Amino acid sequence: MLRALEIRDMLIIDRLELAFQPGLNVLTGETGAGKSILLDSLGFVLGWRGRAELVRSGADQGEVTAVFELAPGHAARAVLEEAGLPSGNELILRRVNTTDGRKTGWVNDRRASGEVLRRLSETLVELHGQHDDRGLLNPSGHRFILDDYAAIDGLIAATRAAWAQRREARKALAAAEAALDAVRAEEDFLRHAVAELEKLAPEPGEDQALDERRRMMQAAERIREDIARASDAIGYDGAEGAMSNALRWLEGASERAEGRLDGAMAALTRAMAELDEAGREVADCLDALEYNPADLEDTEERLFALRGLARKHSVAPDDLAELTQTLSGRLAALDRGESDIADLKRAMAAADSAYDAAAEALSAARRSNAARLDAAVAAELAPLKMERAVFRTEVTAGDPGPEGRDAVAFTVATNPGAPSGPLNKIASGGELSRFLLALKVSLSEERNRGVTMIFDEIDRGVGGATADAVGRRLKSLADGGQVLVVTHSPQVAALGAHHWRVQKRVENDMTLSTVVPLAEDAREDEIARMLSGDTVTPEARAAARALLG
Repeated sequence: MLRALEIRDMLIIDRLELAFQPGLNVLTGETGAGKSILLDSLGFVLGWRGRAELVRSGADQGEVTAVFELAPGHAARAVLEEAGLPSGNELILRRVNTTDGRKTGWVNDRRASGEVLRRLSETLVELHGQHDDRGLLNPSGHRFILDDYAAIDGLIAATRAAWAQRREARKALAAAEAALDAVRAEEDFLRHAVAELEKLAPEPGEDQALDERRRMMQAAERIREDIARASDAIGYDGAEGAMSNALRWLEGASERAEGRLDGAMAALTRAMAELDEAGREVADCLDALEYNPADLEDTEERLFALRGLARKHSVAPDDLAELTQTLSGRLAALDRGESDIADLKRAMAAADSAYDAAAEALSAARRSNAARLDAAVAAELAPLKMERAVFRTEVTAGDPGPEGRDAVAFTVATNPGAPSGPLNKIASGGELSRFLLALKVSLSEERNRGVTMIFDEIDRGVGGATADAVGRRLKSLADGGQVLVVTHSPQVAALGAHHWRVQKRVENDMTLSTVVPLAEDAREDEIARMLSGDTVTPEARAAARALLG
């Protein structure tokens, strides 16, 4: 809800502060008094594209500040969060325009781009009038308006979910087909490579083990002769036999040596035990060095085969086992690829069917609610003296997407049998205003809540009972919300909860515009002026009092 609008040095406004209220706010004044400047200034601070020259003559810069009240959950809060801007119950927009054309904006005292201001404005303000291309006259928004009216969020959510599943199914199928095509291109290589690797059956660490075994066998012949001599020297025909004889001789003489040989015999016994251990180690080594020359040939052949295959695939020999698994997996994927793709095609067909069902349910809801909306608008058109006009919500086939496959457009025919067409192409100025008002009144209260609606001379070209009907519908729209209307109709002005008069003044040969809030007596004068013109007659005053009730 717009709470305040402050304008400094914009066009013919030098300084202006307005405090708007909930309900129906009406702005009146003579033609050329500056009513459109208020809207231009508000559009400027909201980032809308408008006049190029806005700064008041003689001023260095123009500035507009708008203060909005944000209810909890207001859509503007999401825009602020996405833009990284502070959010609270009050939203302050400020924008400055210098004489050289530079424009600078702030949101809650933080610099913000014109794009952020425009995105905020879409959640804050709706402008409706004869030249409105932002609101109901914008065909790109008609489907969203119908969906809000129909309250079909559940169907839309289901269609979005079905679309996402459909997209994922198509993505998975495309990826599988691309992978299969890539594997098919190397099928011959894979089959040959896997067969070669599986035949060799390499194992991790095998290269090092084979290399060590090969070196051991190559060295065995050179060292075995010396080790055998050492074994003979240690054995019974060598040191073991001599030590055994020495121990036997000492044991025979020990009884007559009166214990003097006990230490020697103990040492000799220990030495024979160590010698026996050395003999076993040497024997084990000789056994290990025992090999068949054919084993060396087989070991070298496998070692060379491993290393040759590693060079062929540009990997380390120890990585051949992993490479075998990788290539075997790719070959297995190729062999089962057709089956997988068949499964994915069935999944995609199921996703397509689910999307078709969800989209059709959504389309049916849109078509039925389009008829309801048309009937609601028709009911509103009759009191607006357009009972012969036809409003139709057309739901036609469009491109499939996450929110269905419908194109929605509002069309009108001003007379039965006349060709229908877009709102802004068929209706005249006054007719267009009434079509817009009827449509707006027909929409859900939820859509209208939290947004300041501005109607710019929407009552142009109508008067009497029709103008009264327009005013009463504007007042109904303002219940529980906020409506600003720029009007030349006394019937509409009389129904306002708050009334401002826009008027000109001349200071130092310069024409300036100002806005004056009107009390009840002043409202009567203003409405009388609107009824009679420059000369206010007693009859006009009486009529004004009657309108004010």
